[in-house]
Amino acid sequence: MNASPIARDGRDAAPDAVSPAPAQTVQPSCPTDVAERPVKQAVKRGWRRRCPNCGAGPLLRGYLTVRRDCPVCDEPLHHHRADDGPAYLTILIVGHIMAPLILWAFVKFRPDPVTLATAFTIGCVALSLYLLPRLKGVIVGIQWAKRMHGFAQAPEHATVHAAEHAPVLARPVSS
Repeated sequence: MNASPIARDGRDAAPDAVSPAPAQTVQPSCPTDVAERPVKQAVKRGWRRRCPNCGAGPLLRGYLTVRRDCPVCDEPLHHHRADDGPAYLTILIVGHIMAPLILWAFVKFRPDPVTLATAFTIGCVALSLYLLPRLKGVIVGIQWAKRMHGFAQAPEHATVHAAEHAPVLARPVSS
């Protein structure tokens, strides 16, 4: 039998052989190297449904559609991934506000159940319609401030011109 030790890669290795030093790896630049964006300010601007960058341009086009770019500062906004977050937060907030109120109203006034259901249905719908676009703005503002989902790109790469409506997947490298 062969008594020589076997290296990890399956080759025979001499007992006194020195394994080569691992290759030096270069760490890519960390996204925290760039200046931090103010989260509180971005949240406030999002609540007001304004651009998280400049605070002047409208964030939404219509009721819930986020604009592709800010019309004032040209900050790209299409990177957002708000998805169902604003709806979940709306349900959470409306439920925590309206559940104690309906209990209080029932115990205090003892209204007819149809009257109670009608009043609180209107209240829930109105509060939901008020909160939903504002919470969507808050989520987009947080994502922008934390440089999530493509908001971390350098401005020269992130600027999308009005003529370009499709996202650019690859750009040719000029030599």
